[in-house]
Amino acid sequence: MATRRLYLARHGAADAWGNLTDVGREQARLLGRRLDGVRIDAMWHSPLPRARDTARMLDLVMSGTASVAPADELIDHVPHVPEPEETPPSWVPFFDGYDPAEAAEGRCIAQRLTARFATPPVDDEDRHEVLVTHSYPIAWLLRDALDAPPVRWLGLNCANTALTVIEYRPSAPPSIVMVNEMSHLPPELRWTGFPAAPWV
Repeated sequence: MATRRLYLARHGAADAWGNLTDVGREQARLLGRRLDGVRIDAMWHSPLPRARDTARMLDLVMSGTASVAPADELIDHVPHVPEPEETPPSWVPFFDGYDPAEAAEGRCIAQRLTARFATPPVDDEDRHEVLVTHSYPIAWLLRDALDAPPVRWLGLNCANTALTVIEYRPSAPPSIVMVNEMSHLPPELRWTGFPAAPWV
């Protein structure tokens, strides 16, 4: 049975303008080393600079045989705006003022994201793809793989250049192989990209 394996990675740490920092570049280099030697058929990245530059750094470190291209579906976006009654209290300020047009656009992007990537191979060949994107699209793909309610994308955070792997096979539910795995990063480069918390 053919398998489609997605290696999902959030971009490296970025500054306030969305450009990779020195930490982000080192995180990307180490993720490239982690994936070097893994058969990769294609690498897709969000068109935003922090994801594009992370993908380029990965490609420099890896064998460089896979195609590298942008995918608009990987853009940073809010995939689902919950109804007021299902919004956790801590998220209420985040969604305050979110207009219906923005919410509809986010839903459309999320639908295109799952239609394009969250599917088994179309032929009998295994396929291995790296997606360099942002925290929210990764959360949405995880939620989709778990067949969880749309609101459950909230709170699924991921660290910069952490690795999440999901497998898709025909006639089988998706398999989540790993989530937010950071063993390729030394302790001082882990846990970037999360909201501030006392345990960090």
